[in-house]
Amino acid sequence: MPSPRATSAASGDPFEALGDPRRREILHLLSNGRMPVNEIAAALPISRPAVSRHLRLLKDAGLVEEHAQGTRRIYQLQDEGVRAVQDYLEGVWGTAAARFRLLAENSDPSAGP
Repeated sequence: MPSPRATSAASGDPFEALGDPRRREILHLLSNGRMPVNEIAAALPISRPAVSRHLRLLKDAGLVEEHAQGTRRIYQLQDEGVRAVQDYLEGVWGTAAARFRLLAENSDPSAGP
């Protein structure tokens, strides 16, 4: 199973980026579509420079991308980076879920502890 970093050209670690609740909140906001940095900052209880730092870390981790629109910077989720994290988690949890299902299907519920 490839690691998220191996499938992304980003230099940062996506799981390190996801470790901060503000960055997860930013990703949640962007899950609804593209947003300029000022709208992201308006939705959060932190300063715009702090939002910009979080966005830079998310960008370095391959989770968001930015596009210039005049003088504004518009951010959106970076599909490849988000998909790499999702694939990694599904690989880890999918295997665990399959083992749990196998155990549950092969257990006798009337057999008590």
